[in-house]
Amino acid sequence: MTPVLEGRGLSMRYGDLQVLTGVDFAVSEGEAVGIVGPNGAGKTTLLNVLAGAVRPSAGTVSFGGRDVTRTRPDQRCRMGVGRAFQVPRPFGGMTVLENVVVAASYGAGLRGTALYTKAVEVLDDCGLTELANRRAESLGLLHRKRLELARCLATGPRVVLLDEIGAGLTDAEAAELVAAVRQIKVGNTAIVWIEHIVHVLVQVVDRLVCMDTGRVIADGSPGEVLGDAVVIDAYLGKAAS
Repeated sequence: MTPVLEGRGLSMRYGDLQVLTGVDFAVSEGEAVGIVGPNGAGKTTLLNVLAGAVRPSAGTVSFGGRDVTRTRPDQRCRMGVGRAFQVPRPFGGMTVLENVVVAASYGAGLRGTALYTKAVEVLDDCGLTELANRRAESLGLLHRKRLELARCLATGPRVVLLDEIGAGLTDAEAAELVAAVRQIKVGNTAIVWIEHIVHVLVQVVDRLVCMDTGRVIADGSPGEVLGDAVVIDAYLGKAAS
């Protein structure tokens, strides 16, 4: 399948620190790819490069076959690259609905009836309809995570980048979040999800990529990657030590 979002030969250096080295990564429409690896492996840096938050020291990023290496994150958002962060930061002083309306307006460029129709649809998909008129800052962690996901989806993305959105949740709450993420797969939206809670990740993803020291060390089905001796040593072994 033709990739919808692709990075080729991505390297990232901060001074003397090499964070990414020659990383190739691609995700196709409708595909869900999980990224795992120990702390400092370069996972979030890769997501930052794909989203346009930082420009790689070397390599290229393409979206829909177009080179977007020098394109800003807001421009990539309007093109169809959405992102949800580990720490939700909703707009304070606004309701849940207003937060989603802002995302649909500025991210997807919607106006009028289409704007509110999209906002209501996304709230329903993310299980937030009953909280639509609540002030965003009054939400508990799980519902803040749901709102973070809703704001991302309101931009109408072709690719959703998720950065450890399960962090800090209980197992029961993480299960609820999985159900919300699965709703994304109902359509043809691609998902790239970084997550340390591996048993949560494998419930959603079709393919797993493991990184270590800024490089991809395994790429395949979840079973293949998690059973790889190199992955066990680099990631699971370190996590258990």
